Amino acid sequence: MREGHSYPKELVAFIFARWRDEAFVERVSPGEERGDLRLPERGVLEQVISTCYQASLLREEERPVMFRLIIRDSYLFAAQEGPPTGMHRLIFSRTRPFNEYELHRLAPAADFYRTLIGIFIDPVLGAQIWGLLHSGTRWMHAVYGGRKTSPPMPPSLVVYVTGPGQISVCIGDEIIASLNGGQINCPALDVFNSGWMRKSLSPLNDETFALHRKARQRAERPWADLDPEFGSKIGQQAIRRIISVIRNSNHGGLLVYLPAEMAEEIMEQNQYLTLKYQFLEFESRQRFLSLTLRIMNTLAEINGGAAAEGRTVGWYEYVNSKNENIALLDEAIFDVAHFIAALSAVDGAVVITKRQELLGFGGVISGDLDSVGMVAHALDTEGEQCESVLSEGVGTRHRAAYRLCQRLHQATAIVISQDESVQIVRWHNGSVTYWDQVPTGVPGF
Repeated sequence: MREGHSYPKELVAFIFARWRDEAFVERVSPGEERGDLRLPERGVLEQVISTCYQASLLREEERPVMFRLIIRDSYLFAAQEGPPTGMHRLIFSRTRPFNEYELHRLAPAADFYRTLIGIFIDPVLGAQIWGLLHSGTRWMHAVYGGRKTSPPMPPSLVVYVTGPGQISVCIGDEIIASLNGGQINCPALDVFNSGWMRKSLSPLNDETFALHRKARQRAERPWADLDPEFGSKIGQQAIRRIISVIRNSNHGGLLVYLPAEMAEEIMEQNQYLTLKYQFLEFESRQRFLSLTLRIMNTLAEINGGAAAEGRTVGWYEYVNSKNENIALLDEAIFDVAHFIAALSAVDGAVVITKRQELLGFGGVISGDLDSVGMVAHALDTEGEQCESVLSEGVGTRHRAAYRLCQRLHQATAIVISQDESVQIVRWHNGSVTYWDQVPTGVPGF
């Protein structure tokens, strides 16, 4: 059994190995920013990671120590900026020593979700703490779902400590590697960037665009043309928010997405699942679709001037909009996402159609469906590279999702475990396939 203090050294070795991958470095720091991006000397980085590791093993009033840390000189941050559109730099009157005890003392003040501890590398003393960097919480929207933009993290090393022995190292917003439970992991896949996920959300996108076109024909003033993928992006962000709320609840859950044409069949006695709590077919069951349509119509209307310029509008205009109606609709759509997430607290699956119509909750997948012995673990977003694994050792939710997707090839299941891991399951290339959505070590990533 390896000693715990060897893990930081192995993590640093992994980071330097990735640094030899020119394609990776170009992705995390493209173009002119690349010259700003340098790793500390190996010994210095080992000191930083080892100190963070030791701090993670301490306790703060029986709570795990959590903090974010950035290795970047304080003068590289503007003094006059601050959240939500910038970083708020606060420099200590004198530098503080960089050790696990100082990190332990600072962690409660440096709230994980809002503030980073700033350090620089002194040529004689090594790592030193220069102060705090207030980032605000918008950086979480890209993961949890949301339209608010966040100031980009500069191309510097950022270390996340989220619990005992749980460390992730990033370049800016891009994760290089995570250490959790003695295992070093590469960043997990963001399945929402896959082509098959976009195709899965296309029924909602197609329907809302058809309704949007009818509305714009009745408009008295010109409306801007919308990006054809805009509706899918709204749906994607809502699913992210549902997943994140369930993860943070620590009780786990199961979401099942079915083809829209199966809604009536699932509400009756069927061979796939029994839905204990069903919702009647009223407008309220389709609130997500109606809100998406209202967002599309409002965005096209308030950007009507783009029509004369021949421009299309979409996600960029949405996230940067200061329009009060857009803000209210954005809040409403994520209130629906929180409501759906809360339903997962009841045993069983929350069942939704792929046009985001909420059918009900407490769904019990039939035990008569054949069990699944082997499943494919996707190693890339499109599932072109997979490894076969035994389905043993997973929980009841996972096994139920595997059985359903083996029998009902059009279904997509999202399984959120109590340990906050997330699997997305579907029938793919002739077998039940799952994707691990959440990287280890950083909450919500």
